[in-house]
Amino acid sequence: MASVLAVIEQRDGVVKRVSHEALTAARALADGMQGTVTALVLGPVADTSTLGTYGADRVAHVTDDGLALYQPAAYAAATVAQARAEGPVTVVLSATALGKDLGPRIAARLSCPLAADVTSVTYEHGAVTVSRPVYAGKAVYRLRIAGTPCVVTVRPNSIPPLERARSAATVSASAPTEPGPAVKTVRVKEPPGARLDVAEASIIVSGGRGLKEPANFALLEELAAAIGGAAVGASRAVVDAGWRPHADQVGQTGKTVSPNLYIAVGISGAIQHVAGMRNAKVIVAINKDKDAPIFKIADYGLVGDLFAIVPRLTDEIRKLRAG
Repeated sequence: MASVLAVIEQRDGVVKRVSHEALTAARALADGMQGTVTALVLGPVADTSTLGTYGADRVAHVTDDGLALYQPAAYAAATVAQARAEGPVTVVLSATALGKDLGPRIAARLSCPLAADVTSVTYEHGAVTVSRPVYAGKAVYRLRIAGTPCVVTVRPNSIPPLERARSAATVSASAPTEPGPAVKTVRVKEPPGARLDVAEASIIVSGGRGLKEPANFALLEELAAAIGGAAVGASRAVVDAGWRPHADQVGQTGKTVSPNLYIAVGISGAIQHVAGMRNAKVIVAINKDKDAPIFKIADYGLVGDLFAIVPRLTDEIRKLRAG
C-alpha cells in the first residue's frame, strides 16, 4: 500500500498550524493513492491528538529531547529512516524556513525529486502532481512527478487545513545514531519586542508607502491593538526602505498569508504584494487613489486620507469593544 509521510513542525513543544496544512495535503495524496498517512513528530510534543483530526492514520513520535530545537542533520536522518521504513513514500512538509532547509536534505539522502513551495498537491493518473504560481502569480505551472519516493514542500497558507473525523494511534520511533553534527542549534533567540507572526495571524493590518514615514506605522500598531490579536504587516517597498523588518513583509518575496481579515493601508496593490495575500477571506483597502489596483481584489474599499480614516476607525473599534 502506498504511504505518505507528513513531517510535523513544532515550536516549544506545540504543533504549528502549518503542519495541519501539510497533513491536509498528505491526506489528499493518500486518498488518491488509496494509501495511508503517517505523521512524523520530532522532539518532545505534549499533545499530538490533533494530528489524527487533520488526516493522520498514525503518529510516529521521536521523543528525543535533543530534537526539541531543529537540528538539520538529525532531523534529516530521522525523517529518511522513517521514510525508508514506510516503503515507497511521498514525504510532505511545509515550505517554512525549516522545511526549505530540511526538504532538500531529505531528497538528497533518498536520491529522489523535490517539488518545492507548491500550492496544490494531487494524485492523478498514477503520479503525484503539484502546482505552483510563477511570474508573480500571473501564471501557474503544473508538474508531474514520475515515480516514488519524492519530497514535496507546501507553501504556508496555500492549502486550508481540513478537519476529518479520524483517530490516529501513536507509536514510538527512534532517530538513528550519527557522527556528531557539523552544525548544532543551541537555542532560538527571539528579537526584542517580538510581535505576532503575520503568517500565523488571523487578522493582519498592513501598511505601504502611503504611510509616508516609518513613525506613522504607529497608527497601524494602534489599530491592531484595538482589534486585538492582529499582526502588523508591510509591503516590500517599506521593508526595502528599512521602515519595517523583513519578517513583517507580505508578498511574493515575503510571506504568504491567508487571514480571515486583511486590511491594506496605503498599499497600491502591486502584483508582487497581491501574490502573498490574495487568499485572505476578507480584504479591506484604504487608499487615497481610487484607481489603485488593490481595489480590484478588495471586498471593501475606502477612498480617502488614511491619516483621517485609520484613527477614526481605531476609535470606533475601541468604543465597540468597550461595549
